[in-house]
Amino acid sequence: MKRIFILLLFLLTACVWAQQAKNPVTSVVREILPRQQKNLVAAVEEMPADKFSYKPTPQQMSFGHLVMHITESNNYLCAKISDAPAPKPEELKETASKEKLVSALKASFDFCNTALAKVDDTKLGDTIQAYGGHDAPRAWALIALTNDWADHYGAAAIYLRLNGLLPPTAQKK
Repeated sequence: MKRIFILLLFLLTACVWAQQAKNPVTSVVREILPRQQKNLVAAVEEMPADKFSYKPTPQQMSFGHLVMHITESNNYLCAKISDAPAPKPEELKETASKEKLVSALKASFDFCNTALAKVDDTKLGDTIQAYGGHDAPRAWALIALTNDWADHYGAAAIYLRLNGLLPPTAQKK
């Protein structure tokens, strides 16, 4: 029985490796997505509703604006990556309720999961319209997406810490 389990595990690993070798860039982004989704959603859920208007300085965006920005960025970049139309959610405002902002954030990650499931590396060199209307390779959107997740989580973590809260990755398990 143990040999069968080891053989099955080996075959599964070989299949995953073969898929990654065929599409190394998109496969890695799909691997990164669940962790970033979990951490970003958990960070937003950790912030109390009455702190969504919090700004560390007057020049910075509010926490609610950060959540709105993450949502819009996910929808925009995942649409560019997959060449699928971005979802047309109800207009989102940074002053919306925590529940509405969290729901929109989760929906944006659902869209990214669906969009990225259909993408492979063969079209990464195709030209897309990036921010500001300039041309960029589709690979730009994949790289921008993962950079955004890291940047946005870092910002959310700072906002949480400034409010005496630990970000999800700093909490004891």
